[in-house]
Amino acid sequence: MPIRVLSDDVASKIAAGEVIERPGSVVKELVENSLDAGASQITVEVRGGGTGLIKVIDNGCGIPEEDIETAFARHATSKLSSEEDLERIATLGFRGEALPSIAAVSQVEVTSRAGESAAGIFLSLRDGKVFQKKKLGCPAGTVISVSRLFHNVPARLKFLRSASSEVENISNMVNQYALAFPEVRFLLLVEGRTALRSPGSGDLREVAGSVYSKAIAESLLEVSWESQDGQNLRVKGLTSPPEVSRAGRMYSFFVNRRWVKNPMLGKAVEESYSGFLMPGRYSITILNISLDPTQVDINIHPTKREVRFRQDRLVFEATQKAVRHCLTEKAPLPEVRRFSGPPAAAFTIERPLTLEGGEGSTKSPALPGFTAQAALPVLRVMGQISNSYIIAEGPEGLYLIDQHAAHERVVYEKIFRQRQEKGVEVQGLLDPLTLEITPRQEIGLKKRWSLLESFGFSLESFGDRTYLLRALPAVLNGEEGKQALLEILEAQEMPGEQWERKIAISMACHSAVRAGLKMSQDEMKELIAQLEKTEQPRTCPHGRPTMIHVSSGQLEREFGRH
Repeated sequence: MPIRVLSDDVASKIAAGEVIERPGSVVKELVENSLDAGASQITVEVRGGGTGLIKVIDNGCGIPEEDIETAFARHATSKLSSEEDLERIATLGFRGEALPSIAAVSQVEVTSRAGESAAGIFLSLRDGKVFQKKKLGCPAGTVISVSRLFHNVPARLKFLRSASSEVENISNMVNQYALAFPEVRFLLLVEGRTALRSPGSGDLREVAGSVYSKAIAESLLEVSWESQDGQNLRVKGLTSPPEVSRAGRMYSFFVNRRWVKNPMLGKAVEESYSGFLMPGRYSITILNISLDPTQVDINIHPTKREVRFRQDRLVFEATQKAVRHCLTEKAPLPEVRRFSGPPAAAFTIERPLTLEGGEGSTKSPALPGFTAQAALPVLRVMGQISNSYIIAEGPEGLYLIDQHAAHERVVYEKIFRQRQEKGVEVQGLLDPLTLEITPRQEIGLKKRWSLLESFGFSLESFGDRTYLLRALPAVLNGEEGKQALLEILEAQEMPGEQWERKIAISMACHSAVRAGLKMSQDEMKELIAQLEKTEQPRTCPHGRPTMIHVSSGQLEREFGRH
C-alpha cells in the first residue's frame, strides 16, 4: 500500500481522538480555558450525558474579534510563544489543540466579547469549518456551546458509557476544578438541575462542603507545609481525621493548581496514614503541591492530566511529611456521642474533641518516621470491662482504653526504639522450633533474611523448605514468634520500605496482651503509663483507636444535668 499524506479532515479527527476521549474531556478543556481567561464565575450546563449539549459560560477576558477564527486553528494558542516557554508553563492550557479538536467532532457555537470591545462576536462551526460569523451585543466573557458530540465519529459513540456515567465523570471534573480554584464561583447544571454550586469565597473548606457535605468539610484537618531548604516547595490543603475514612480512595491532587493523576502522591498519603487507618480504609484528601514550574513536566500527554517531576523523591517526602505532621499534631481522640435508637445502637463515634496534654507525661526523642502527638492527659485507672477494656478518668471525662490495641502501640514503638539505640533484645531457644514453609513463603524468607535477623529472628536451613528457628525477639515466646514469622512471610507484594513496619507490627500484635485477659490494677496502671510515653498513643499500629472519650459534658447531658 503506498504511503499517503492524510487529509486535513482525517488528521483532525485523529488529533481529536487523542484530546477528546469523552464528554468530560470537552468540559475539562473548556473550563481550563475559562480559568486561564481569568474568570471568577463559570457555569457548566450539560444535557444528554454531554453528547446532546455542553455549554460553558464565563466572565473572563473574552476573545477579540480578530482572533475568534484563529482560536479554532490547530496549534493556535495565546499562552506560549517560544520553546523556552515550555520550560515554565504557568497556564492550564497551552497546546492549542483543544478547540479545534472539539470542533472536529461536534457542532460548536461561540459568543465572546473582550472587555474593551463595544460589541461581541458570534461564530458557528460545523465539523471544524466556519458556518456563520457575525457581530452582536453580549456581556463580557465567553459562551461556548458544543452539541451533537461525536455525531461524525459513530464508532466513538459506541464506546461511551451510559449517560449517567458520563454525567458522573463530568460532575467529578467540575468538582475538582472547584476545589483547585476556591475563589471561582462554579455552577453545574445537569438537565436543568443544579448539581454543584460553589461559593467562590476562596475558602477551600466551604468548597469541600459543596462537593462533599458540610459535616465532612467541618471535620477535615488543615494541611500546611513548606520546605525550608530553598526549594520553594509547598503542600497545602485538607485531609480527613482517621475516624472519617472511606472504603475507596477519595483523593484530589493538584500541581500548581492543575488537577493531575499521579500514583506516587496517593502512595505518599497512604504511607502518612500508616498506623492511623486500618487496611482497606482511605482518607479524603485535597492537596495542592506548589513548586517551580521548571521542576515539573506537564507536557507528557495530550490531555495534560499526567505529570512528571524532576525530583520525585523530594515531592513524595514533602507530601508524606505534610500529611503526617497534620495528623500527629491535629488528629484528636474519638469522642462518644449518644443518639436516639435501640440500645444496641446507642453509641457511635463522632467528630472528636482535641485533648490538651496532661502533666507528668514525658516522651523520649522522636523516633525515625514518627512525629510526636500531643501528650495524653493524666489518667486515673478505675477498672476493667469484659477483661478487654480499661476504664480511666481524666480531666475531661471518661476514657475507655482497648488493652490489646494500647499494648500493641507500646510494644511497636519499643521495638523501633531498641533498633535505634542498641538493637532488638533477643532470646535463644533451648529447643529450636521447626518451621515448614511454602515455596512462596521461602521466596520472601530469602529476600528478607538479613532484615529478619536484625529484628532478632535466627533461622537455620533444615532440609527442603524446612527451617529451625533458634532465636526470637525477646518480646515473643516460641509459638507467638513462629506465628508472627509465618505472617510476615506471607506479605510478598509489600514495597521494600514498608517491610520494617510490617515486621514490627506482626511482632507487636503477637506479643501484646490479649482481649479477654484479666489484668491487675497495677498492670493496668503500668500499661497506661507506658502508653502515655509513646509517640502516637491514639492508635495501634494497624490504625485502630486505642481509646475513646466520653466527655464530662456528655455524661451530664445523658444524666439530665444539662
